Amino acid sequence: MGLRPHFPTSPRRFLSLIFAPMLSVTFLGTSAARPTVERNVSALALVREGETLLFECGEGTQRQMMRYGVSFALSDIFFTHFHADHFLGVIGLIRTLGLQGRVEPMRLYGPRGAKKLLGQAMQLGVERVPFPIEIQEVKPGTVIRETGSGKRETYDIHVFATEHGGGSVGYALREHERLGRFDPEKARAAGIPEGPLWGKLHKGEPIELSNGQRLTANGFVGPKRSGRLVVFTGDTRPCAAVVDAAKGADLLIHEATFGEEEKDRAKETGHSTAREAAQVALAANAKRLVLSHVSARYSLSAEDLVKEAREVFRETVVAKDGMEIDVPFND
Repeated sequence: MGLRPHFPTSPRRFLSLIFAPMLSVTFLGTSAARPTVERNVSALALVREGETLLFECGEGTQRQMMRYGVSFALSDIFFTHFHADHFLGVIGLIRTLGLQGRVEPMRLYGPRGAKKLLGQAMQLGVERVPFPIEIQEVKPGTVIRETGSGKRETYDIHVFATEHGGGSVGYALREHERLGRFDPEKARAAGIPEGPLWGKLHKGEPIELSNGQRLTANGFVGPKRSGRLVVFTGDTRPCAAVVDAAKGADLLIHEATFGEEEKDRAKETGHSTAREAAQVALAANAKRLVLSHVSARYSLSAEDLVKEAREVFRETVVAKDGMEIDVPFND
């Protein structure tokens, strides 16, 4: 069981964790540039209704997946850029999946240069990859939609610009709007028998009762409700593009390589401080912020980063390897 940070949970939100479609994030690697004893390099798994999406795949990611119970039954890996600590682990992962007899296709997404670099990586250590691999280059504004599997019918992944050089990008998983709440008491009072007619009304379809009365969803179904939004920046300076992508995010995962004492170094290297990440979360009106990609100097304790960030944005935690965070609906 991964570590779960405490965020205030209302009774309604607690119920949503039980009955609503599950959405959670497991941090597989939270260290910047190099692994430490406590932290591996960048990778996280997002699990939604049994589907696993992997974002980044630093060296050793496959072992972290086994350690923290993340399924190898995944079909999509998303890369924000191609510094070694963010993608070298894909070579070993693909090799292992091949040895396990995988035959299902794998899709790899990344910014400019992905086809050449990842294509070369797939050839290392083996004559051929034993299952199909599709490499797709993305750019800011790209929307990754339904793949034909039926799993992505209710959400899209939006690609946005970040500031880390080399065409780096971030990813935002945005769920589609949900149906409004159905009021069973009003339906019973109107003489609508429980069953298929309720389902039709809930979907907005008109119905006809046995007595010939025609009814619409008006008065029985509330307004549509927003889906969830999870935003992953990868490495970046704080920038307007990230703020725009994270507007109202249920969960913003933002890098925080340095503390304020090294803000000049952060600027020189294309990274953010914890305070800067918190300022992005505040500007975006995000609900929660998780800091990741922390420098090795904070490997044992990142309390200084938490303190800095919470002075700006209270709902902040620093990720640790193995931490699991649930993302419930807000209504």
